[in-house]
Amino acid sequence: MTPPNTMNRRRFLGTSAMALGATSLGLAQSAQAQSNLTVGFIYVGPKDDFGYNQAHAEGAAAVKAMSGVTVLEEENVPESQDVQNTMESMINFDGASLLFPTSFGYFNPHILEVAPKYPDVRFEHCGGLWTEGNPTNAGSYFGYIGMGQYLNGVTAGHATKSKKIGFVAAKPIPQVLNNINSFLLGARSVDPTITCQVIFTGEWSLAVKEAEATNALTDQGCDVITCHVDGPKVVCETAAARDAFVCGYHADQSPLAGDKYLTGAEWNWASIYTDMVSKTMAGAPIDNFVRGGLADNFIKMSPLGPAVSDAARAQFEATKAEIIAGGFAAIKGPLKDNKGNVIAAEGQSFVETDVAIESMGYLVEGVIGSTS
Repeated sequence: MTPPNTMNRRRFLGTSAMALGATSLGLAQSAQAQSNLTVGFIYVGPKDDFGYNQAHAEGAAAVKAMSGVTVLEEENVPESQDVQNTMESMINFDGASLLFPTSFGYFNPHILEVAPKYPDVRFEHCGGLWTEGNPTNAGSYFGYIGMGQYLNGVTAGHATKSKKIGFVAAKPIPQVLNNINSFLLGARSVDPTITCQVIFTGEWSLAVKEAEATNALTDQGCDVITCHVDGPKVVCETAAARDAFVCGYHADQSPLAGDKYLTGAEWNWASIYTDMVSKTMAGAPIDNFVRGGLADNFIKMSPLGPAVSDAARAQFEATKAEIIAGGFAAIKGPLKDNKGNVIAAEGQSFVETDVAIESMGYLVEGVIGSTS
């Protein structure tokens, strides 16, 4: 439940009277070195969702431990005018000069509309959206978490008996499609006959549909399940209750699935957030487009669970080392999508850093499902 004073502030920021002072107050923010810094974190859901929002909140907790930093947090902020009001509230009421609006839908149009009003405030958005021509005081950061889903797939490939694995997905955007494809390709590195059934719920957080999708996947024989939704709690608990193995996402969900938990692809936002805050306090620039993977501590893997076999552990660790060494490609030829179109010809590959992956619009051969 959103606190009453939060809603009052959002309403106040939505009035025309507030607009008169907004720009002048934003211009008063200093872009130079700061001994004291107020940082705002905005979440689309609850901070304890065992998922996307919790991972960001864990990063915010690391920032709270830094000297000279005041941290503001607001949860359950919709991808609507509400987030604009929240950003302006943090700037004008609390003096925030660095904001982390973390949800995918916050960027366009909301950050794009608010950032030009406050040229001395830095807006850092989680996702692959910033491009040339966008406000220069905005930027995007993200991690190559598809590599984590590939490693999830390696453990899934060893664990599945049915040769059918399942994926509960929110929306068919490039980041989600990359995770689905990587999960299957990791499993197919163990056994190329494995298939992956995907069900899209259409929402980042919709518990009823997530439960229905997980049950539908297990009904179809999928015995390892993972997901890309904001809060994987329902998927993990439902899958484990149906005796399916679980690969986690966003944060560590092992407490939810017990012995059925294989491993999970987790964010490691603490290192990114503390670095960006340190740079801001020192008056140093932050790149508008920031990316990193396992080697850069942007992502990490949950500890391997007790159900992971020795053979799976060996392949998992060898593949992880190969990814950390650099130049690893999950998408490599010969490879077609699940409609028969060539994605990568023989000898062609797309390493994790290739920006083409961030515009992915297909599901690979072996994935049962559709992007439309």
